[in-house]
Amino acid sequence: MSRLRVALIQLAADQDVAANIDRAAALVEKAGESKPSLIALPEMFQYRGPLAGFRESATQLPGPLTERFSDLARGLNCWILLGSLAERSTDPLRPFNTSVLLDPAGQISATYRKRHLFDVAIEDGPSDMESSRITPGNRSVVATLEGVAEEVDVRLGLSICFDLRFPEQYRELAAGGAVVLAVPANFTEATGRDHWEVLLRARAIENGAYVIAPAQCGTGAGVPTHGRSMVVDPWGIVVAQAPDGPGVIVADLDLERVVAVRRQLPTQPPR
Repeated sequence: MSRLRVALIQLAADQDVAANIDRAAALVEKAGESKPSLIALPEMFQYRGPLAGFRESATQLPGPLTERFSDLARGLNCWILLGSLAERSTDPLRPFNTSVLLDPAGQISATYRKRHLFDVAIEDGPSDMESSRITPGNRSVVATLEGVAEEVDVRLGLSICFDLRFPEQYRELAAGGAVVLAVPANFTEATGRDHWEVLLRARAIENGAYVIAPAQCGTGAGVPTHGRSMVVDPWGIVVAQAPDGPGVIVADLDLERVVAVRRQLPTQPPR
């Protein structure tokens, strides 16, 4: 039976980049105690706060920030998904919001730049124009985790937070062979209490895939976030969920369940 052990990290990042990185690294080390094949961090794990600070936190890839976690990947002999960070672009005022996947050798295996930006105005809730500070990406990314599940390669579809509301992106990922969909997030409390679990379960059901969703909790940039990091199986069942507050959740993904669900409900797009 092919199983993939994943560990999701829930954070409460703030404006102190160095402290955020230290806290994230400590939780990665804690997650490593369970011997996972993949550890995943949430969106904006290195900084949440005013716009100017986000721009200042932008980094090159690879760079000193990724090297810290490359060392951890090598030491723990596992894959690490840096949920998202500010990556420098050609526009110094609008960096990319980028997921970085590190392999067990500490090398960057894949990067994904958030495509759908959080331009919203919620009544009695947050109002934001993420496009004023972020340059959007323009492509879907499916990465291969080589030999992680009893010598079986696993295809991982990458996305970030607000992408979750665009099901067509996940159909692209499934068509690209993804059996696990990653949704690192900084989901607001105002929308999360009604939409977070519903949307994660819908993306899992539509695509017959596991969904892993490490999330921010607490208040960042003055906006309360929902937390509730979770793992959803291909039938739409929540198999692991974080309580309130920073921490780690661990789940074993039975990849044969993906095959079984897709056989029973053949809704996947052609490859």
